[in-house]
Amino acid sequence: MSVSCSDYFPDLLCCEDSEILSGDPSECSSDIESPANIEESIAGLVEDERNFVPGFDYIERFLSQSLDASAREDCVAWILKVQAYYGFQPLTAYLSVNYLDRFLYSHRLPQTNGWPLQLLSVACLSLAAKMEEPLVPNLLDLQVEGAKYIFEPRTIRRMEFLVLGVLDWRLRSVTPFSFISFFAYKLDSTGTYTGYLISRATEIILSNIREASLLEYWPSCIAAATILCAASDIPNISLFNPANAESWCDGLSKEKIVSCYRLMQDFGVDNRGRKCSKVLPRVRVMTRVRIGSGDSSSSSSSSSYKRRKLNNSLWVVDDDKGSSD
Repeated sequence: MSVSCSDYFPDLLCCEDSEILSGDPSECSSDIESPANIEESIAGLVEDERNFVPGFDYIERFLSQSLDASAREDCVAWILKVQAYYGFQPLTAYLSVNYLDRFLYSHRLPQTNGWPLQLLSVACLSLAAKMEEPLVPNLLDLQVEGAKYIFEPRTIRRMEFLVLGVLDWRLRSVTPFSFISFFAYKLDSTGTYTGYLISRATEIILSNIREASLLEYWPSCIAAATILCAASDIPNISLFNPANAESWCDGLSKEKIVSCYRLMQDFGVDNRGRKCSKVLPRVRVMTRVRIGSGDSSSSSSSSSYKRRKLNNSLWVVDDDKGSSD
């Protein structure tokens, strides 16, 4: 007696065709991984990436000093330190900065530097870690590596909800990491150097993420430029003309790729000599602060506390208040 999958799945939530569940798995797999589907998926990401970057005039705000570029750089540097401290994935750090930039473009903070930016940095890093990491430290333990202000968990949670609202809950962003594997294969179709290209491009992306001038370029352009920078270490493919990278995918701009590539060359693409900073002593400060539409408490009186163990849950309990993170 044959049984249709629809007998067991009468109400699929996303209105999928239930017959796909009864097909040949190998046939489905080969179709999903076909070059045509991959090309189409990458082209779709290029089309969609505009929805996950700040507006075109964002960088002008730094030039006009309505936003503090050095304060942003300090925030990004702190995020990278915490990423290295906990061994978070590079994507976690990149998403944190992406959330921070998209928030700053759409929402004005009480100050362009100081505790508001530090609180925003903690909230963005916390959200990114919950998106990407299997193990996430609790909100107090997340505030390491020279954090100037220590905020209570409930304060950070309020900021997280403000960030979520401003970003319209769109946290699964398109980033350069969405493209680097595909572009590495395009540059080295034999697969001989693709592992190195991806690893080196990842290093270059993180080493340059604090540069506000890179905000002029979209993720696909940054990915192409970093793969080209990584290729400069490999004699067999270092002579590839950056202008030809436009052919890797529909929607790429030759002028933008070349411009971004040259900018990265000006920055210097080697970050291997950078040292991780030591953990600095911190104080917990409590004050009444206003964030967006409501008040929340962060630090005022000095006190020390022991670091808690890394929690294996995305949501942890605030011992003082009895509420979840």
